[in-house]
Amino acid sequence: MQREAELLPVTYFHMVFTLPEELRPLALKHPKEVYNALFSAAWNTVKTLSGDPKYLGAKPGMVAILHTWGQQLWLHPHVHCIVPSGGVTSKGKWKNNRHKGKYLFPQKAMSKIYRAKFMAYLRAAGVVIPQPVAKAVFSKTWIVYAKRPFSSPATVIEYLARYTHKVAISNHRLISVDNKKVCFHYKDYRQAGIKKQTTMEASEFLRRFCQHILPKGFVRIRHYGILASKNKAKELNLAKTDLGLEKWEKVKVSWKTIALEKLKTNPDACPKCPKGILEVVDSILPTRGPPLFKLKANLNFLQE
Repeated sequence: MQREAELLPVTYFHMVFTLPEELRPLALKHPKEVYNALFSAAWNTVKTLSGDPKYLGAKPGMVAILHTWGQQLWLHPHVHCIVPSGGVTSKGKWKNNRHKGKYLFPQKAMSKIYRAKFMAYLRAAGVVIPQPVAKAVFSKTWIVYAKRPFSSPATVIEYLARYTHKVAISNHRLISVDNKKVCFHYKDYRQAGIKKQTTMEASEFLRRFCQHILPKGFVRIRHYGILASKNKAKELNLAKTDLGLEKWEKVKVSWKTIALEKLKTNPDACPKCPKGILEVVDSILPTRGPPLFKLKANLNFLQE
């Protein structure tokens, strides 16, 4: 519901920034640095081109979501980006994209800027890039895949709801699991998304799955530009005012409200007869102390 309040009545583009396969070993060794560089390079590519009057000449916004997996659980780092087709000018006015929502920026220009910025960010983070790897990645065109625009602003929220909290593989894709092997289905996008299935040793399945465990505390959903938390109250509202919309305000929505309005479910309804309403009379909060071995260690320390 909070994301709905941020929507603008404009076309939204879905872009995907991917990394060449030569950089995947570095992602395993330096995941935090590589994924941070991926986010920064994607955003600064959009920001650089948006700031150019030839393409837009305004400050854009972007929501980026990190995915690290392919359909068969191979390491495939990429960020999905949602970008509105316009931005806020230096005069505080909304400016629409020049191409009337058909496309955002030339793919060739995005690819070159993205490649240069990623490598610069990675080196600035202190990651040593082997010379053969650097030579290989600079000799190829990096893929920035611009998907078709969302059909409406409402579909942006639908997309976010489905994809923001995905994991490498969900239960519905599993066919069979035992102590030795795991079988699951996947889509082969090299053959128009045909559904196939694969079976592998349980140890190999776990190895692939564990590649997608992110560093502790890593933020995989990020907001930039006029959609960044620090900018919404000012810059997003400049866009909303210019487009004749109500101003955005930060509101806290309880999970019960979301259940009622979005899922049409009353969480307080009696599970036996849906007519009655449950009321909390009393609650017993569990009391949990430190683990026993820590208590013993502290006692021993005090006695010494």
